[in-house]
Amino acid sequence: MGNWADRGTRTFAAARRYAAQTARQAAQQTAERTAPVRASVRRTTLQVAQRTAERTGPVRVSALRSARRVGRRYAYAPTRWVVGVAAGSGLVLAVVSIAAAGPWQGGQRASDAALAAGHPVAAAHHPGHPPAPRPAGPAWHDAADVLAPAGAAGTLPTGAGLGGALAGALADPALGKVTASVVDVSDGRTLYSVGADQDQEPASTNKIATATAALSLLGPDHRFTTEVVGDASTGLTLVGGGDPTLSASTGPDSLTALAAATAAALHAAAAASPSASPSSGTHHVSLHYDISLFSQPALHPIGVNDNIALVQALTSDEGRLDPTSTENAPRYADPAAHAASVFAAALAADGVDVDTAPTQATAPAHAPVLAQVQSGPLSGIVERMLTESDNDVAEALGHAVALASGKPATFTDAAASVTARLSQLGVRLGATHLSDSSGLSSADGIPAAVLTQLLVLDASPAHPELRSVLSGLPIAGFTGTLDNRYGGDGSEAGLGVVRAKTGTLSTVNTLAGLVVDRSGRLLAFAFMSNGGGGADAARAALDRLAAGVATCGCD
Repeated sequence: MGNWADRGTRTFAAARRYAAQTARQAAQQTAERTAPVRASVRRTTLQVAQRTAERTGPVRVSALRSARRVGRRYAYAPTRWVVGVAAGSGLVLAVVSIAAAGPWQGGQRASDAALAAGHPVAAAHHPGHPPAPRPAGPAWHDAADVLAPAGAAGTLPTGAGLGGALAGALADPALGKVTASVVDVSDGRTLYSVGADQDQEPASTNKIATATAALSLLGPDHRFTTEVVGDASTGLTLVGGGDPTLSASTGPDSLTALAAATAAALHAAAAASPSASPSSGTHHVSLHYDISLFSQPALHPIGVNDNIALVQALTSDEGRLDPTSTENAPRYADPAAHAASVFAAALAADGVDVDTAPTQATAPAHAPVLAQVQSGPLSGIVERMLTESDNDVAEALGHAVALASGKPATFTDAAASVTARLSQLGVRLGATHLSDSSGLSSADGIPAAVLTQLLVLDASPAHPELRSVLSGLPIAGFTGTLDNRYGGDGSEAGLGVVRAKTGTLSTVNTLAGLVVDRSGRLLAFAFMSNGGGGADAARAALDRLAAGVATCGCD
């Protein structure tokens, strides 16, 4: 019982520390990004007081999910600790959602662009609504009036100071060969490095490169479209648009929704033609599916693996046999054919029978579009990919980058197009070499210094389109692939403070992300290891390294 209580105490303390650090960041007036953050915090505070569901709903949901998660973890702790930990978790999620994600509009993090570009968030109220009156009482003051400036005004840690703080964890034999890079996000200045220019297998930190290239080329508002073309007399073709989030039956962009729209279009066409009859094809159609958008081979270079399905332009639920499963799971041998059969069954449920099993074919040129569904915006897809380390999404985005670059949608061209785009953005790639877009391949190589360059670029006010790379990074101890980490082994100081992308292969463990150090500076880091001990021990050492950066603030 005492152990759970101690753990709850540490978690709550970490939450309070993180809240204080974020408050200091909000006070900064000199940094372009923190002005919008401060306005966002102030606006959200007013709206929470008014219980305005339109803005605070997503934050409350995030806090509730975190509270439930913490409740499960401390199920046997005394009530006061459960309450304390849940409250602390909710506080952390609320602050993180405000500072890192910004206000919500139309289901998207609308302040990301303003935060990145340094555009002031002018109104302290929702567009179209009058500003809320301030309650009577003591005079109000901006955060900058009562809190000391932070962020760029803080003291930079020195290389010697960081070296001393990280020496113990760097020497952990579980890491094997380790390289490291720590930089100041405000100007990209290198503060500490160990072999940072040497290429290392990135594992899933490769996804940072893919996300950056995809957002840069396609834009955060890009959506993937799945269409049905043709008519009842000539037959229908289901055309894959490379949407990695298409599902069989969930959401407005599902195959079920597409079938309903298709059936409605067919029925409407029949009703508009007095000569039409059921035998003319209104209720009986042939069905083909077109996956020509992506080129062959569809099999990932590592071969058949439960980590990833065939990369095809048409899939549903990432080709999983069990669509409710997560992470590694058995996949259909031909995800596109399965998706077409799901669509045919959905058509039948809506009164349109498919005469024979769907077959693969290229859609006729200029065939009329009967119906279509679109994915959510790319910004949200990138966040999902990074938070959950989704390999299927990563490879689909790599293929989309290749197409946007005028190249065939293959694994080779995707990797080449990603690196070409990063080079165009000014990233000094050095020894970087990629063979895929997810990091599953052991043939990938990225220096730690390149990963920190990417994070600085993603945070740049000049590139607001890249902001969802940062908002998609898992939060230590709370979300995604960092959900169950930072609970011990000397890494507790990073709980709720570290935001980072993880990477794991058989002998490879990597971690790259952002942290606010003790003096209030926003730093980017990348720690990459290969050939050490077990994965658990290596990950624990990486977590101590990131926590060491958070607590350093050292000169």
